[in-house]
Amino acid sequence: MNTKDFQPEIFKLFDDQWGILTAGDKDAFNSMTISWGMLGTLWCMPHKGKNVCAVFVNPARYTYGFMEKSDYYTVSFFDNKKYQKALGIMGSKSGRDMDKAKASGLTPKYLEHGVTYEEAEITFVVRKIYRHELQLGQMPADVIEGFYTKGRVPHTMYIGEIIETIR
Repeated sequence: MNTKDFQPEIFKLFDDQWGILTAGDKDAFNSMTISWGMLGTLWCMPHKGKNVCAVFVNPARYTYGFMEKSDYYTVSFFDNKKYQKALGIMGSKSGRDMDKAKASGLTPKYLEHGVTYEEAEITFVVRKIYRHELQLGQMPADVIEGFYTKGRVPHTMYIGEIIETIR
């Protein structure tokens, strides 16, 4: 599928439907539920832009190490009502302690560049092109108060070019 044919309700996709971010490969990977993300274009001339997907991962998360080592990641979206329990497990449990795919009932699907799940309605295969550690001094006070008190450190943003869209 051509990425340009994808027509989601863009402001609801991450926030309402959530997604699963996966980094690594068939030998070692981890996934986590995400509700922060962005889709758009970057570094482009008219009609020749890179279609990108940006995600945010806190360094405390097990997936962070996989993101740092991997050149690719996937972002997969599911029927949220049907897979709500699975998405909950993927977001609340750590891959350090358990096989989250098995516990969630999701079936890993190994790709040339990453891992997704058979049950996903759509998956973006993304080649990492930029990373940035968010800075507290650049954030509004309400964001700091809501997310970064009690010693919690800011997320790292990863931007990647969508190289394949799987439906």
